[in-house]
Amino acid sequence: MSDLAARIAGAPISWGVCEVPGWGWQYDPETVLAEMRDVGIAATEFGPDGFLPDDPAEKAKTLADLGLRAVGGFVPVVLHDAAHDPVPEVARALESFVAAGASTLVIAAATGSDGYDGRPVLDDNGWSTLLANLDRLTELAAAQGVLATIHPHVGTMIENADDVRRVLAGSTIGLTLDTGHLLIGGVDPVALTLKHTTRIKHTHLKDVDAAWAAKVQSGEVSYTDAVREGMYRPLGAGDVDLAAIVATLESSGYTGWYVLEQDTILQSRPTDEGPVADVRASITHLRSLAESTTNPTNAAAPASTTGPAATALGLASAADGPAAAGGARASATDGGSVGDAGDGTERGEVG
Repeated sequence: MSDLAARIAGAPISWGVCEVPGWGWQYDPETVLAEMRDVGIAATEFGPDGFLPDDPAEKAKTLADLGLRAVGGFVPVVLHDAAHDPVPEVARALESFVAAGASTLVIAAATGSDGYDGRPVLDDNGWSTLLANLDRLTELAAAQGVLATIHPHVGTMIENADDVRRVLAGSTIGLTLDTGHLLIGGVDPVALTLKHTTRIKHTHLKDVDAAWAAKVQSGEVSYTDAVREGMYRPLGAGDVDLAAIVATLESSGYTGWYVLEQDTILQSRPTDEGPVADVRASITHLRSLAESTTNPTNAAAPASTTGPAATALGLASAADGPAAAGGARASATDGGSVGDAGDGTERGEVG
């Protein structure tokens, strides 16, 4: 079996644990971490503030007591506001990373508001501030022996293809490849992986029902409502070409983590075994992909996301070039000012 199997990690969001106020019923850390361990996950991201102990030493001990390695964590922080310095809050977060031996900082460009159902559009000054802060945080983390990455994420300042292009061209930070958020944001994750493999330093593997993703893009439903309705699927049960992505990464020499994520909202405590059933199914699927990377006959050939669902999302294949995708979600444009609704920004392949 490929050593990919040893690089499978978990995240509390698959158990419905999220930083958004009112997200849903939340499991306690003991249950989540024990279930991770019991299904064979050897490492995890931290989860939101308050899920694990705030004290860095206690946080490290909590994971160690359950035999779990610390991968790192998701840190949403405002980067675009010149009046806000993100360094102090990221420096505090890095204390826990260092104490627990975690190696990867996953930054999200927060809007400054709760939730992920909308975002403003940045003007050039906002983008200049954001990109400069990304490089500052990259240097800050590196000084602590931690690798900083940026996570394109629905409802943040870096969501769609144009946003990702700006980050890749205007900063040195590595990329967290989140296969679900990229697709929902209108980016072809397969094409991005093929074209920018060397910038990918961390991976969140998600699978998505593309029909629900299209509804989010059009503004028919909110992101939160789509998550509640099951937009995220166990790996292999959605519309993301995970086999092509994993094959591309592994053939490139990628040695980073594959963090399994299936964003979940729980209305109440499950009466059955709960989210761990889907986690188990995702592990089985990813291990099958790990097997295929050691057998070229079975390995999937890299191919871009195509078909009616992809077209509805404005996804483009590497050969097709960018595809336009309108919709009610706000998106960034060159020289644009802060505004609200859809502007028909070109989406698809990241150049």
